[in-house]
Amino acid sequence: MRIFLAVVVALFVGIYMFGCGKKEEPQMGEQMNMEALVSIPATEVTPSPEAKMPKPPAAAVAVDESASLSRLEPLPPAGPFKPSAIEIQTALKNAGYYAGALDGKIGPMSKRAVEEFQKAHNLKMDGKVGPKTWEVLRPYLNSQPVAAESKKI
Repeated sequence: MRIFLAVVVALFVGIYMFGCGKKEEPQMGEQMNMEALVSIPATEVTPSPEAKMPKPPAAAVAVDESASLSRLEPLPPAGPFKPSAIEIQTALKNAGYYAGALDGKIGPMSKRAVEEFQKAHNLKMDGKVGPKTWEVLRPYLNSQPVAAESKKI
């Protein structure tokens, strides 16, 4: 029985000495490989709730917030923006090239209006509102409608 206890104690001491030692962590600026990243315990990765950063002076916070609020703009949509049929018809109507109903359907009347707009603005006349045509047409989306007689064709 003494031999068994001695073996168990020796086993625990060996595991403690060689298996539980602190692993060497990479220094700041060194790259970590995947094995090192996987071996990091979650407690080291996530900050504890008790860890708080010191608060800056109140005057600095007010200046930073007002400066950042004036610079905040919505992010553009991912990928190229594709306008809806209603947006196209509204912009064409405001530009004075479309007289039909805003029904959200690009039919022959809408295509003809797009072609007239493209011709008047020296764009490729294909009857489709691609990125270049929309770039020129977009300012008319939120503008006031142009009178039919003032339209330049």
